Amino acid sequence: MTREERSMNGYDFTLAGQRLVALGSGALYWPSKALICVSDLHLGKSERRARRGEAPLPPYETRDTLTRLEADLNKTGATTVICLGDSFDDDAAARGLSEDDKLWIIALQAGRRWVWIEGNHDPGPVELGGAHLAELPLPPLVFRHIAQPGHSGEVSGHYHPKATIRARGRAITRPAFLIDGDKVVMPAYGTYTGGLHSHNAALAGLMRSEALAVMTGPMPHPVPMPR
Repeated sequence: MTREERSMNGYDFTLAGQRLVALGSGALYWPSKALICVSDLHLGKSERRARRGEAPLPPYETRDTLTRLEADLNKTGATTVICLGDSFDDDAAARGLSEDDKLWIIALQAGRRWVWIEGNHDPGPVELGGAHLAELPLPPLVFRHIAQPGHSGEVSGHYHPKATIRARGRAITRPAFLIDGDKVVMPAYGTYTGGLHSHNAALAGLMRSEALAVMTGPMPHPVPMPR
């Protein structure tokens, strides 16, 4: 491992024989492919809520998410980016991004292979550059939005997993990667995306008994997946 890789804020693990790094930001890095995967950006969430008359969110969530993504791309030098579904809060949110934010995304795409994976919030193609796919096989791994039982080498998102541990008498909850010998379920990368506790039946039934939860943050921390 190079000094630069050691300095990265991440947890190294192996899936289907491939070395991957769960970054503290919530992005997944595949060093041998110079690839970054992020899931559930939900760009435009504040605009969508305002459009539907729901309680407002601070309007800077898209810019905050893009700022963190740009930092991860600069840190890793990734030349391939996979956005693993629900990249936009809905199709109208994709169209409703400000011109500055659209130009920012286009600038991030420059010189990179960029793949938008279909999600349940954004099933249709977007009017931005990059490929739009239902899923992306990159053997021995496959990238899709929602995990499929019985598949191995799978990287998915959708559930926004988070985990809670107790430390020094208090509970700490953070977005988390869920990892077992077959799959990775990614945390949501977007700002204000919420999450589903790892002990929820949908996640507890999906992951093997030895699964780890890698909690995001300044020092990514692996713990036995709370059930």
